Amino acid sequence: MPQLDRVLDYLSRITQFDRTAFTPLTIAGERVGCVNALWKERLLGSETTLFSDSPNGLICQAGGDYAALSSTLDAEARRWHEAGWLNGWRNENFTAFRPDGAQLFELERAAFRPLGLTSRAVHLNGLVRDADGSVRMWVARRSPHKAVDPNRMDNLMGGGIAAGESIEVALEREGWEEAGIPADKLELLPQTALLLAERPVQRGLHREWLYAFDLWLNPGEIPCNQDGEVAEHTLMTLAEVEQLLVDERFMIDAALVASDCLARLGYWGADNARVEAVLAAIRHPVGTTVHGR
Repeated sequence: MPQLDRVLDYLSRITQFDRTAFTPLTIAGERVGCVNALWKERLLGSETTLFSDSPNGLICQAGGDYAALSSTLDAEARRWHEAGWLNGWRNENFTAFRPDGAQLFELERAAFRPLGLTSRAVHLNGLVRDADGSVRMWVARRSPHKAVDPNRMDNLMGGGIAAGESIEVALEREGWEEAGIPADKLELLPQTALLLAERPVQRGLHREWLYAFDLWLNPGEIPCNQDGEVAEHTLMTLAEVEQLLVDERFMIDAALVASDCLARLGYWGADNARVEAVLAAIRHPVGTTVHGR
């Protein structure tokens, strides 16, 4: 199979799935999640009877304002954790939003996948233009000690946006922690892409908005991890990045961001439109209100 066809096959597999396997979840009158069969059974069988079934999917009976909803769902998530249903507890909250972009509640990030809630993350492509005009990309290899996807390849930086944190602050924080990029290089950096990653995972449904940025570095600038989460950064040709995609070495969200970047750079030449057609399903205009999906 030609190299481009392998890339297209891979992108198709990580951007398409059977949505009928998931049941919609409504919280505070807003359809904000989706649960698989196992979690549907768990939620309906919970002794707190916080969730009920309906013709339109599961309904969460919790009400109140942001603080009240957050408190009720936090207590429920802690019961799931104690029951052994939730692993990967991080003591870090993500925010769930209403369709109009208003904050609805916050919850431990480990509970987002089981409920199919939509999280947010920032990703940074590190690019270098050489003297001959060719472009190379900095690729990170995750630490072998990471609980999730150890040793997998990543963008120059990628990380979740915590509750109460802006996109800009998350970009600057993660940029320093993962790559040693000073804040002044990132504070006015324009966003270059917005992608929606959706796929079934072991814990439920992964749904995350990926806010992607391109940072052009000088040939002598070398990323330096600060928090121990990255084992190394390697400057690669775009053909080498493509091979990582074919070999499925990237974390999946990082693969989407890297593919989008290569397409925007016109890497595939006359065949670029074929990649653009696959990516069209997950691409969204930068700067639009995105939380209603």
